Amino acid sequence: MTPRRRAQPEVRRAEILTAALEVFSERGYRGASLGKVAERVGLTQQGVLHYFHSKDALLIEVLRLRDEIDVREIDGSKRLDDIERLVAGNATKPGLIQSFTVLSAESVTEDHPAKQYFVDRYSDVRAKLTMSLRTELGDPGPSGLSAEEAATLLIAVMDGLQLQWLLQPEDVDMASLVQAFTRVLRGAAI
Repeated sequence: MTPRRRAQPEVRRAEILTAALEVFSERGYRGASLGKVAERVGLTQQGVLHYFHSKDALLIEVLRLRDEIDVREIDGSKRLDDIERLVAGNATKPGLIQSFTVLSAESVTEDHPAKQYFVDRYSDVRAKLTMSLRTELGDPGPSGLSAEEAATLLIAVMDGLQLQWLLQPEDVDMASLVQAFTRVLRGAAI
């Protein structure tokens, strides 16, 4: 009988993050357990803690992973085109959208370990998107909205569509609705 080879630490860490992303999307942070994550990757809870010192640390790394997956979808040429591609790509990854939606909504509760992460993330995304829209569309843009207003509304549209899509995927076409909104931002009639 051949002994089972141990996975390289970076491979095992990636497996744990993927499993945690799934568990958090299914159960939220408070309903998830390290034991359930460990079970998905064939480890003990102590095995997971070897790679991530706490459930909070694992949560933050899962959120970073989710953002990294989004960043890979963007080529940086034109922000609105990138966003349209990102939304179309994310529509093929319901688990990713569910994890973000569940964790971001849950983070508004008192003492949630991801609250500051989301506060910082939204602030950063709004600032970067504002600068990008200012460059791409001007300020104010063709729609009459300031770049900051357009950025804030675009984020709200995307987050709201994700929630509606998760509830009724057959009735809500996220990709086409985001494209409709970007046309409005560009000053075109719907």
